[in-house]
Amino acid sequence: MQATFAKYTIGQVLCHRSHPFRGVVFDVDATFSNTEDWYHAIPEGSRPRRDQPYYHLLAEREDGAYLAYVSEQNLEPDTSGEPVDHPDLPDFFGPFEDGHYELQAQMN
Repeated sequence: MQATFAKYTIGQVLCHRSHPFRGVVFDVDATFSNTEDWYHAIPEGSRPRRDQPYYHLLAEREDGAYLAYVSEQNLEPDTSGEPVDHPDLPDFFGPFEDGHYELQAQMN
């Protein structure tokens, strides 16, 4: 079994490489850890590999806030310098400073 290492950190603001949304990392899975139904709902030609980190994001897009689960290969750092607008941010994080959020809640 090959070890995986997360490129991104809790509190970091990321954006999707091909879809118009961005979000704050609040948890990371070392490899795919969602349902088979979720995985197979992605068109076969664009399914990400399972053997990479997957990120849980407090995400935002034009039509509102939601939770996203995204493979590392589909993410990149957000360079806008703008905070994310998600109603659950205060449950996890303190203020937005220097391009990221500081964790305020203890995670498992």
